[in-house]
Amino acid sequence: MKIRLMVLDVDGVLTDGRLYYTDQGETLKAFHVHDGLGIKVAQANGIDIAVISARDSGPLVKRLDDLGVKHRYLGCKDKQQAFRELLQAVQVPAEEVAYVGDDVIDLGVMRQVGFPIAVNNAQGMVKAIARHRTQLNGGEGAVREAIDFILRQQMGLEKAYRNFM
Repeated sequence: MKIRLMVLDVDGVLTDGRLYYTDQGETLKAFHVHDGLGIKVAQANGIDIAVISARDSGPLVKRLDDLGVKHRYLGCKDKQQAFRELLQAVQVPAEEVAYVGDDVIDLGVMRQVGFPIAVNNAQGMVKAIARHRTQLNGGEGAVREAIDFILRQQMGLEKAYRNFM
């Protein structure tokens, strides 16, 4: 397995899937710090990170800015089209892509990548096509767990974290 690009869904993967609204209608999201560090470790070890999300929000943009995630397709109605555009932009074959998803909107892209991953609390149809399933739920460090799994296979986890430090 050689993964050079990891694509993430957001709601239900980087978050626990719950949406909080303020009285003013603003959406609040919570992101797990472990996922953020995992993304930084992946980037330090040559795995590019991209996000394809059906939703767009200020908190999400801020989090992606903080993590240095450059490839982002937000408010995306057609995830497969976004994925095709992403592959063209980064020049990575689909076989070298991992995708972490949780719901049926992710299935089209998950069927195209070399390594589809489902978070533990993903919908059954997503779990059925995943080559790997995290033990953690979305929003609870599942992305970090998936990144650690890939890095362990590709180079060993100790070496990956040494490269990061």
